[in-house]
Amino acid sequence: MNDTSCVFEVIFQTVQQSENKLSVSRLCELAGVSRSGYYAWVNAAPLREAREEQDRKDFEMILIAYQFRGYDKGARGIHMRLLHLETPVNMNLKKIRRLMKKYGLMCKVRKANPYRRMAKALKTSNYAANILDRQFMAYGPRIVLLTDITYIPYNGTFAYLSVIMDAFTKQVLAHVLSDSLEVDFVLETVNILINEHGISLHAETLIHSDQGCHYTSHKFIDIVKDNGLRQSMSRRGNCWDNAPQESFFGHMKDLIKDKLSSATEFSEVKTTIDDYMDYYNNDKYQWGLCKLSPNEYYKFITTGEYPLKGIPAPPVPTSFKDPTLIGSEDKQ
Repeated sequence: MNDTSCVFEVIFQTVQQSENKLSVSRLCELAGVSRSGYYAWVNAAPLREAREEQDRKDFEMILIAYQFRGYDKGARGIHMRLLHLETPVNMNLKKIRRLMKKYGLMCKVRKANPYRRMAKALKTSNYAANILDRQFMAYGPRIVLLTDITYIPYNGTFAYLSVIMDAFTKQVLAHVLSDSLEVDFVLETVNILINEHGISLHAETLIHSDQGCHYTSHKFIDIVKDNGLRQSMSRRGNCWDNAPQESFFGHMKDLIKDKLSSATEFSEVKTTIDDYMDYYNNDKYQWGLCKLSPNEYYKFITTGEYPLKGIPAPPVPTSFKDPTLIGSEDKQ
């Protein structure tokens, strides 16, 4: 409601009071508004009520989308969820933001991660070159795989999560939650990747990590080579060299921290992580993925079938760099 409407509302309420002795003309004069404007506002009451009712109905849809599967969403996430309804609703972002502000619906803003990277102790000198050089999206699906470990705090202790993600489709291809930092859970993540997605990998597929002790260990280097993968590493202390993975962890922690606050057992944390991974791959729509979830996007670029109804299908991305050129300078 703008300032003039507020003034008209005050005049209207004053006129309705039995003890009021002032005329509409006098009240308008005192308030510095026109009498004709006031009566136009009064006559438009049915239209305002209809708009208010429509706002309430639209906000009900927004709220359902916001709460879908128990994870908060911003305006873009709500917009994409509405597009995925059985009967799609194409509500524009300005309207969503206006109604969120009107009814006090807020999406939590990410805060800086208070936890630092893995301890540098126990590392070997087996560092791989940074042959990826931040070309995360240049080579298409299943060429660049990102991996990292993050701490999951709960009940005064930590669990440890290892993830392998496709840099192009943003799919989480494998994840393992562990109650210890032994290297085995990182190796298990690679084994899951090969067992579940090995058929879709390529001769030039590389797995990119930081220089943590797990990734410089002989066991990790051997399992990567034995499965025909290439290895690349971020430069020391440079989180931007693995930015998509860092971003994934940051958003994930923001969305699950309320659920983790009540977890007392490792099994509860695992249930929360597994549910989030399923939600992320199948129902967390991303603007940069043509408004699709990661799994939907992978299917779209491999089949050409766009799943959203009622909006034009975007062009299927087909122009990628030759993956054999990754690290070509390093080979020379």
